[in-house]
Parts: sequence; structure tokens; C-alpha cells
Amino acid sequence: MHAAVTRAGTLAVVEVDDPQPGPGHVLVSSLSAGICGSDLHALADFAHFADLMDQVGVPAIDPSLDTVFGHEFCAEILDYGPDTAKTLPVGTRVCSVPIILGTSGVEQIGYSNAYPGALAEQLVLQEMFLLPVPDSLGTNLAALTEPLAVGEHAVGLAGLLPGQPCLVVGCGPVGLAVIAALKGRGHGPVLAADLSPTRRRLAEAFGADEIFDPGEGSPHARWEGLGVPTTIMERALATMSGGEIIDPVIFEAVGVPGMLQSLIAEAPPRSRIVVVGVCMHTDSIEPFMAVTKEIEFRFSFGYTPAEFAATLGRLGTGVPGADLLVTSSVDLAGAPGAFETLRTPGEHGKILVNP
Repeated sequence: MHAAVTRAGTLAVVEVDDPQPGPGHVLVSSLSAGICGSDLHALADFAHFADLMDQVGVPAIDPSLDTVFGHEFCAEILDYGPDTAKTLPVGTRVCSVPIILGTSGVEQIGYSNAYPGALAEQLVLQEMFLLPVPDSLGTNLAALTEPLAVGEHAVGLAGLLPGQPCLVVGCGPVGLAVIAALKGRGHGPVLAADLSPTRRRLAEAFGADEIFDPGEGSPHARWEGLGVPTTIMERALATMSGGEIIDPVIFEAVGVPGMLQSLIAEAPPRSRIVVVGVCMHTDSIEPFMAVTKEIEFRFSFGYTPAEFAATLGRLGTGVPGADLLVTSSVDLAGAPGAFETLRTPGEHGKILVNP
């Protein structure tokens, strides 16, 4: 089969062996696959990426061997391996948490030397994780289940109270997933900030209540108008007067060095910052400022199988703006060019590969 494989920091479309389903596995055809920000990081410096994954307990990846990315996907069942229940008919479109049980233990589909991801004509999935795609849901939209589930998990982790104001910093796919989850759960007001006009328009389509261009003014200037004390002295006075105090929740969805310190400096006291953007570089903060403001950090990663299933269900009933998130699609031969395009992603939401 044809697949896009990593080779010396580049992506090459080559012929590779067809995957063979083992016990409990299902052979599927890849219909639509998303390109994740972590894929871009990995391709740029696979040795560093593999080392980070190893440090957090993900099975080791050998950067010198071919790896097929693609952990966001919609696929079609082709055949079943041994020891499977065969509950879903061949031809069923499916999504799945990108985890598989192999001979060496648990592997992550898309970041494995043994199991190819969805940037290939075929891959194998774990039968127990398969979820049928609703007939009413388009294939490309179904492929958004995985990235949108990341937002679902982050919002669940935030511990929001009704009426608690939120700010989403960064309106790429991760930030938009957070906005979708916030609005899907009825939270708000939701503020959103991004330098890209395209991504600001997408944030509005996803339901953000107020949109900001950080190049023209800080979104943090809006807190006072929402009743949020913006200095430690203002908050102390509000506490002494016995009035209701509103503490904001900020979702960091950029993932570049310097963002955490920027938020510490600008956020109101007692802000809860949920870090969803994945920064893969060493960063630094000024703890004194965070301590005096009593800033709380919560770091969010991935999702649970239940959150993944809930996200697919919400897509099936309609997520506002989701149809606009896919700003381009290419065939497998176009995958290397799509990776290059996304190195400067300001005018794109999601680029999908249709193998």
C-alpha cells in the first residue's frame, strides 16, 4: 500500500507492506485523516519528540525507522482479524481512540513503528474501541472527532461554574475544540483571541461571544467589564466587602514558549489557567508573580474513551462551525505539501488527507 512516512525530517509517500490484523484487530481503509500540531513538531525534530514520549511512558519510537503519522481519522472496515466479535459489518465507517494492543503491549496509532497511522491507505484498529459513524455525519467531519475530544476533556477538567467567564487564547484547532465544548455545555461568556483573521472568524462561527485581535488590544482589558477584580488589591477589597467575586478561567491553546508567563502577567488574580496547547520546548515563568496572584494551573492532555464517544455523538447532532474548520483537503500525494503549508498555519483551520 501507499503511505506517507517520516524520513530524515521529511515526509515521503512510498510503498510499504500492507498491515496485517492480529488478535482483536480490524483492518480498515483510511478515508480521512487530520494533521495534528504534534505531527508537525515530531516531523521537525523526531528524535526530540520520541525522547519526550519515552519520558512520559509512551512506548519507545525509533526515529530512524519509518513511522506513519495519523491519529485523527475516519475509516471503513475491510476485514477482521482473529478473536474478534465482528459486531459491525464490513463497510461500516468508524472512528476510534488511536490506541491498539500489540504483541509488545499498548501502542499509540500514528506514533508507532509497528502500527501505521491513517496517513496510509490501510491501518489496523482495536475492535473494542470502534465507534460507528452516524449515517448523517460526513466522513471529513467524523475525522474531527479526535481533535474536538481534546477540547471536551479540557473543559471537563476546568471545573467551571455556571456563568464563569472564559478566555480562549489561540483559535487553532485546539482552541476551537475548547470553544465548541464550552458552548456545547452552555458555558459563557466565552472570549476568544487570535492574531489570525481566519481563525477569529472560525472562533465566531464556533460560538465565541466576543472576539479579540491581540495585536490591537489585550483581551484581558475586558475582565473589569465582566465584574472580575483585575488586581490583588481590588480583589482584597471585594473580599472584605462581602460581594460576589467572579474568578475567570483561561484556556491556553497556543503552546509556544513565553505564553504561560504572558498569561501570569496579564491574568486577573485567582485565575485558573488550563493549559491545552502542547509546548515541546523548555519554558520559564516568574513564580513570584503567579504566587502573589494565586494563579492556578491545570494541564490537560488527550481525553477519555467516554469523552471521545460523546464528541462523535455531538458531531452527529451538529456542532456549530465544525463544517468550516476543514479549510482544505488533499490526497495522499499532497500530504507532504500540506505539512509544509501548516508550518505557517494562520490562514488554515484543519487540513485533511483523504488517502
